Amino acid sequence: MLKDKSLPLRQGATNLVFGVGNPDTKILFIGEGPGYWEDQKGEPFVGNAGKLLNSLLQLIKLERSKVYITNVIHHRPPNNRDPEPSEIAAYALYLDKIIEIIKPRVVVTLGRFSMGKFLPGVKITAIHGREFSINWKGKETTIVPMFHPAAALRSTEVLRAIKEDFIKLPEILNRVKEEPKGEQMKFI
Repeated sequence: MLKDKSLPLRQGATNLVFGVGNPDTKILFIGEGPGYWEDQKGEPFVGNAGKLLNSLLQLIKLERSKVYITNVIHHRPPNNRDPEPSEIAAYALYLDKIIEIIKPRVVVTLGRFSMGKFLPGVKITAIHGREFSINWKGKETTIVPMFHPAAALRSTEVLRAIKEDFIKLPEILNRVKEEPKGEQMKFI
């Protein structure tokens, strides 16, 4: 990826912001794309939205180091604008590889762009906080769409909703089965 000159946002970015966390986790958080601080530090969710994400993880007693966090695009768009469909498509190969390596049982999508990868054509306001079982490339995966923490920083209503959605997450995580035989994996 570092040598891939075809990536559309590469030239305006300071750093590649690939992902961070435990590659052996069964919980993957996928956001939108790097912001200013993420671009500076080369790590996802380290700015104000990242601080909120950290506090939401603490709320449910889930250590950030126990999950993996990435984005649908890995270079910062100019002026923090929304990623364009062609940009999302250009980075999809890399996100798909992350998903393939991690093999998550649960994917928490943070915002509409990551949600759209798994649940296209739906509105986040209608389905946030609910779990959806999908077949992702031959593997049963639970998708839990949530608002992006940056949106929660701009709206008290969204902040309330994301907190309520996070509070449901431990139950969802503990309900997801690791093996078809019926063994339950304790995530937290």
